[in-house]
Amino acid sequence: MDDAEASDGCFRELFVLCHGLLQLTQLLYSSYFKSTITTIERRYGLNSYSSGTLSSLHEVGNTVLIVFVSYFGGRVNRPRFIGIGGLLMSVSAMMLTLPHFLSPAYKFDSVLHDRHDLCSVRSNASSLEECGGSQEVQRLSDTYKVWLLMGSAQLLFGVGSVPIQPFGISYIDDFAGTGNAPLYIAILFAVSVFGPAFGYLLGSVVLRVYVDVDKTGVINQELTPSDPRWVGAWWIGLLVTSGCLALTSIPYFFFPCTMHPEGHVISTEENMRIETEESKTADSSLFDFLKMFPRLFVRLLLSPFFLMLVLAQCCFSAVIAGLATFLNKFLEHQYSASASDSSLLIGAVNLPSIAVGMLVGGVIMKRVGLSVRVIPFFSVVVMTTSALLIVPLFFMGCPSQNVFEVNPPPAKPTGSLVPCYSNCSCPGGAYNPVCGSDGMEYISPCHAGCTNFTRNPNNTFRVQVYTSCRCVAESQANAHPGPCPNSCPYFLLPVMLIISLASLVASLSHNPMYMMVLRTVPPEEKSFAIGLQFLLMRVLAWLPAPALFGMAIDSSCIWWKHKCGNKLSCGYYDNNTLRTRFEEAPIFISNSHECAKCIGVPWLMTSDVECGMLGCVCPYRYLGLQLAFKVMGIVFLAMLGWKVRRTREYSLEKRAEGPL
Repeated sequence: MDDAEASDGCFRELFVLCHGLLQLTQLLYSSYFKSTITTIERRYGLNSYSSGTLSSLHEVGNTVLIVFVSYFGGRVNRPRFIGIGGLLMSVSAMMLTLPHFLSPAYKFDSVLHDRHDLCSVRSNASSLEECGGSQEVQRLSDTYKVWLLMGSAQLLFGVGSVPIQPFGISYIDDFAGTGNAPLYIAILFAVSVFGPAFGYLLGSVVLRVYVDVDKTGVINQELTPSDPRWVGAWWIGLLVTSGCLALTSIPYFFFPCTMHPEGHVISTEENMRIETEESKTADSSLFDFLKMFPRLFVRLLLSPFFLMLVLAQCCFSAVIAGLATFLNKFLEHQYSASASDSSLLIGAVNLPSIAVGMLVGGVIMKRVGLSVRVIPFFSVVVMTTSALLIVPLFFMGCPSQNVFEVNPPPAKPTGSLVPCYSNCSCPGGAYNPVCGSDGMEYISPCHAGCTNFTRNPNNTFRVQVYTSCRCVAESQANAHPGPCPNSCPYFLLPVMLIISLASLVASLSHNPMYMMVLRTVPPEEKSFAIGLQFLLMRVLAWLPAPALFGMAIDSSCIWWKHKCGNKLSCGYYDNNTLRTRFEEAPIFISNSHECAKCIGVPWLMTSDVECGMLGCVCPYRYLGLQLAFKVMGIVFLAMLGWKVRRTREYSLEKRAEGPL
């Protein structure tokens, strides 16, 4: 028995290490994909709502199969199922790279290419010519096919990720000794949280490489990674993550189905009794479980402790989903950071602070021994502090750049007043920002009325300056390639430090809240409770939150890219609205549709009377939604703490049987 116990001891630490590495690579994939969202948007012309939906589609496959995970939780070889799931995730990561290999090479607007983006008088062009011919129409059709292919890969990834956390956490909690489970799980999450850090750092590296690597030498001479037309090699990181997922999945096929609990010696008679009970449990059919599922589901939902705790976790998960999916975009448009630089900051500053917070939270659970009565109030203090820390971000933003006929918008045409580029026949889908010598930004050299350009003497593949720009209100009438410089780039690093500090403080409550879920259900329902917890978090947070944040971000767009009459990705945002906009007084709008549109959530309709009486304030966008979700979570935790104080004292120590 001593040899078996020693062997199990080695397997315990090895399983924690392997599961931490698998979750690390799983999160490496997810975070890397999110770090490339803006690049994929630019490459295939997606808006934030489409990319946000795509980012959360893997939750669908996970949600649909959660019932079967609950059923098979105590009936199958959990490590082997985890290994199979990891291999499926590896295949899905490989599938996600297929659009790059199936799509034609990326083309961007340039005066150096066949399509000269300069002002030249032309006769009226047909709609097909404006679209660039049948090839351009085919590109638009391919965009929808690409979205469907990526969506299918995300769904498969969700199927593969089903057994990872429910089976892994319950397996660790089963063999961990009394008092060690919180530390094991804290180490597990602390190791795995480096996955997002590595994912964003990997994104920072590969996004500096041009998407079509065979053209890297020529393109690097014309474009730089900071150019708004640049598209990085987003697909390379997916190949790397696919290989990592395959490697970290193999060890699971060599772990035993069960292990003896740490520090607990099982006699021969007790072992025979456990095997008999397991055989009886295995005899129950899936049909019997499906009949029992509604009763177990309702019983857990009727538990006020479980319900309020999971709803609070859903609110905080929505915040994480919004940050993970669109923080890159927020930094790029708010502070003019490049895609690679924003990924570098998130991976090197923000995510390590989360890992530190999770580990410290686990140590607090281990040393202080927080009870179920204390955890809600501890979490309220922690999350309130985190919410207060992000308040300064509402005032640390850059105003939107002045863009000709975009920001501020053009006045209504009167009589003979026509744009200075009206006879230039500018392509409707042109997007090649230039900065005029008058400090005004223009969508393209054509929209600035530029008729000529000079090459850079040190690099003939780059434009030095556009000349004879009739729209530029200066004597020289020149324009330089690229957008006008941002007015407050110095905010970028302080903003990242504040976000990282708020994330560190919030992550202190991560481990205590997870352990509270494990200790408020009977041991035999542990896998089911974890499965239901993840089901609710996916349905209420991880699945809708990215799309909701995407809709809010899209609502602050002031100029959309178009191709052949189709709206593609956003070119310019109102930065004040994207962050937040405080009005001096409420804006009263009597039309319910306009009121809902005003707050950026068009499906939240109110009656005309309610909207007219209450008014419609337009401040809440990216940061406002995050703060709103945090406040909702704090309210649920406060209600939970009030409920706990009206009941008997609980303990987080493991119990042999029955619920706490």
